[in-house]
Amino acid sequence: MCKHFMKTVLAGAALLALSAGSASALVVGGKNFTEQQLMAEMTAQYLQAKGYDVDKKSGMGSAVLREAQENGQIDVYWEYTGTSLITYNKIDERMSPEETYQKVKELDAEKGLVWLEPSAANNTYALAMQESQAAELGIKSISDLADAVNEGKELTLASNAEWYARPDGLKPLQETYGFEFERADVKRMDSGLTYQALREDQVDVALVFATDGRIPAFNFVVLEDDKNFFPAYALTPVVRADVLEANPELADQLNSLSAKLDDQTMASLNAQVDVEKQSIESVAESFLKEHELI
Repeated sequence: MCKHFMKTVLAGAALLALSAGSASALVVGGKNFTEQQLMAEMTAQYLQAKGYDVDKKSGMGSAVLREAQENGQIDVYWEYTGTSLITYNKIDERMSPEETYQKVKELDAEKGLVWLEPSAANNTYALAMQESQAAELGIKSISDLADAVNEGKELTLASNAEWYARPDGLKPLQETYGFEFERADVKRMDSGLTYQALREDQVDVALVFATDGRIPAFNFVVLEDDKNFFPAYALTPVVRADVLEANPELADQLNSLSAKLDDQTMASLNAQVDVEKQSIESVAESFLKEHELI
C-alpha cells in the first residue's frame, strides 16, 4: 500500500514536472516558406543559447499561425506589418512604413500581442530588372521606369496573375506613377516564373518579393519605390504580452536580433537555402555566429 502510494506520488510529480517544463518553454512559430522557416530556426537557436527552453513549430499557414498566437499556443514569431494591417485588421488605407507599424502595434496590443522593434527587412512586392540593363538605361526607381516607358522605350513586364488584377496592383501603380504598359507588353505567369523570365531575357521588368534570395543570386536590382506605392511589410518579432511580462529580458534580446536584419541580409540568407541548397539549420547557425549572437 505504502509502495503503491509512493509510486503514485512519484509518477504524479514527474507528470507535474513535465507539464511545468512544457508550460515554461517558449513556443516559437513560423510560416511555411523559406524566410519564415529561417527566422523560426534562427530565433530558436538564439533563444536556446540565451538559456531558454524552446519549442519550435514552423511550417504553418499564415492565418493558422496568427490564430495560434492569439489563442496562446504560439509565444513569438516574425510577422510582416502589412500582413497584420491588411489581412488581420482589414485596413486598406495607404500608410507610410512608420504609420503602418504604429497602427498594427496599437491594434494588436488590444489582442494581447506586442510588436517589438521592426527590422529593416521589408518583404513587400517590388519591381526588378537585370542590373546591367537597368544601368544601361539609367533606371534606378519606378519613376525612372515610368519616364522610360513614356519616352517610348519598348519594355515588357512579367507579373503574376493576382497582382495584375489586384485593386492595389498594376493598374493603380501605373496611375500613381503616370505611365502604362501596353497590354501586349505585360506577361502574366506564376510568381516563381517571373524570376526565370527576367533572368532569361524574356522580359525587361519583373514583379518580385523584395527579400527573395534569387534577386542577388541572379544579379537583379530592385527599383526604388520612390512614391511609396507598395505597402510596407517590415519583418518584426511579435510576442504575447504575458510572455514578455514573464520574461522581461526577451524584448531586448529579440530587438538585438531584429537590428541585424535588412533586405540584403535576408535575400542573402534566403539564397543560401533556395539557390545554394544549404540547410536552414546551418544557415541560421552561421548567421548567429557571424554576428556574435551565439
